[in-house]
Amino acid sequence: MSGFVEKPEPIEVPGLVHLHTGKVRDLYRDPDGNLVMVATDRMSAYDWVLPTPIPDKGRILTQLSLWWFDRLTDLVPNHVISTDVPVGAPADWEGRTMICRALDMVPVECVARGYLTGSGLAEYRQTRTVCGLALPEGLTDGSELPSPIFTPATKAAVGEHDENVSYEEVARQVGAETAALLRQTTLAVYGRARDIARDRGIILADTKFEFGYAGDELVLADEVLTPDSSRFWPAEAWQPGRPQPSFDKQYVRDWLTSPASGWDRDGELPPPELPQDVAERTSAKYVEAYERLTGTKWV
Repeated sequence: MSGFVEKPEPIEVPGLVHLHTGKVRDLYRDPDGNLVMVATDRMSAYDWVLPTPIPDKGRILTQLSLWWFDRLTDLVPNHVISTDVPVGAPADWEGRTMICRALDMVPVECVARGYLTGSGLAEYRQTRTVCGLALPEGLTDGSELPSPIFTPATKAAVGEHDENVSYEEVARQVGAETAALLRQTTLAVYGRARDIARDRGIILADTKFEFGYAGDELVLADEVLTPDSSRFWPAEAWQPGRPQPSFDKQYVRDWLTSPASGWDRDGELPPPELPQDVAERTSAKYVEAYERLTGTKWV
């Protein structure tokens, strides 16, 4: 089983139409036809949206995305119009809201990998490939790849896994021209972000982007280069051959799979509430990622 442990009721705001409740974000349409994206403090793990919020997570994701968008505009435009909170919205929406252009979204998760781990590692161990791309022998968990690769995936519904697909399958689904542009743009953005992160002592192992079209223009959408959409590793602790420490939800995963949680990941019951210390330590990891990447203090 999977999905929401407790699916929240949409917040009603005058003039806004609720469109979707996602794992982390709530999506609305405003009277001008723009999208209103609100990043919540929800946390997902093992295909479940957990019942315990992570303090300040939504604000951190939003502010970090905005910081990255500013550093990528010469490579690709983004969908952000403003960060003004709609009139009548809760005060808590401040700092976690983006007003965005409505795009014709491309139904592909655009993943760039510079290091081997996760689902890429699992495939490599079986076939020495990732998404059909042949890789050298001798790579292990955390190995840096000879060069970054584009490993797309199909988008999944809440509670389901994205599925890795080949570049040829993407071309079949969206057309050869769009597929080539997605690959080119994904790898260009990854390369820029990897270099920025590296200068700050952080390895960007892999990340995923979402794109849409505004007319004929490809636009970067959703969140970008956050601990929810990326694997960030502290460079000083990088050691291939084992799982790497990371700036993300690892505390949550570790607790859920520990005897302390009493939860059976393969059973039918949903996961329990997180202990306060696990939620706070996870929040601290998100704050650390923000501060190390941006060079500014989180307040």
